[in-house]
Amino acid sequence: MNTLQINNLTKTYPNGVKAIAGISLKITNGMFGLLGANGAGKSSLMRTIASLQEPTSGNISFNGVDIIASPQYVRENLGYLPQEFGVYPKISAEKLLNHLAILKGIINKKERKEQVTALLQQVNLYQHRKKSVYTFSGGMRQRFGIAQALLANPQLIIVDEPTAGLDPEESNRFLNLLSEIGENVIVILSTHIVEDVRNLCPKMAILANGEIISEGNPKELVASIEGKIWTKIIPKTDIDSFKKAFDIISTKLVSGETQIRVLSEQKPEEGFEIITPNLEDFYFATVFNQAIKTV
Repeated sequence: MNTLQINNLTKTYPNGVKAIAGISLKITNGMFGLLGANGAGKSSLMRTIASLQEPTSGNISFNGVDIIASPQYVRENLGYLPQEFGVYPKISAEKLLNHLAILKGIINKKERKEQVTALLQQVNLYQHRKKSVYTFSGGMRQRFGIAQALLANPQLIIVDEPTAGLDPEESNRFLNLLSEIGENVIVILSTHIVEDVRNLCPKMAILANGEIISEGNPKELVASIEGKIWTKIIPKTDIDSFKKAFDIISTKLVSGETQIRVLSEQKPEEGFEIITPNLEDFYFATVFNQAIKTV
């Protein structure tokens, strides 16, 4: 069983931006969802875990090893798919993966060829192995990205916003692949897409302004707001008056009309209907409550 332990981690950049503000987490094998809006501090946390930057304070250990003092240990056990990754121009997927395998320390030629072939098959790119990666579609590039992240059998895999820009079919294929991988290793899925976490992760945390504001099992977290989410269709022109009167956690257009969702212990007023909450409701409710606390 792999264990990633984060204690009181902070990161303040030279320009004064506090990207990580006292985060503590314990993550073990399986898929772990880190959910937060863009700018919440997810990428800063991922880069720090990956030893690409040092924290301002706090510590991180992986399987009992202090990875701030010994960054090479986590690098040897890490598979990382950042939000943006470049590719070498005019090099085939097979040659590029082989080159990256050498960089990851897979020196034995036979072992390297076997692993490259197996990974290209696993991510369904073997038939495209002779094509240059720069010609790949967004979904194919992401699948190549996870193939390079899986080189050398890592025990900790970090994927940062992996489905951004993918069409629904590619996104599902990619997430199913991640789910298969995540049975015996730690996979941290950093995303702002609630659905990705809901479908895949038995454990999750919500990050806002560099802080963990909620953590737990998605189903249990959603159950905590059961009976507290109400909805109503209102004229768009009335939205401001409703915002003043009620705790509106989200709004969206439904057939050209505005649907509001309100967090309340009892029925806000006539015309509201109670609904079964989902993870998106819990996320918005948690962020809403956090915003009230910080005002």
